[in-house]
Amino acid sequence: MINLAYAMGGSGGGAGGQSGFGAFVPLILMFAIFYFLLIRPQQKKAKQHRELLSALKKGDRVVSSGGLHGVITGMSDDIVTMEIAPKVRVKVSRASISGVASKG
Repeated sequence: MINLAYAMGGSGGGAGGQSGFGAFVPLILMFAIFYFLLIRPQQKKAKQHRELLSALKKGDRVVSSGGLHGVITGMSDDIVTMEIAPKVRVKVSRASISGVASKG
């Protein structure tokens, strides 16, 4: 009777148990999908923004992340002075510059 119970239970290494590497294949595939769809594009965009900030110079027309359009009149390491209207100057963080409207 005991032998019959063991025979009906099946083997321990059937469809439920996978080998060591086989268990990690879905995790590796998920990481690859996340890398190519989320992580890599975000890194490329961050790199482009860093390059944009390093290439800023006086006279560039820029747009801040708050929507202010102006011309750069002065710069320091982390602060940019923008002229948004004649004789109206605003200091903004360099990181808050979102784009260059036009060069010159």
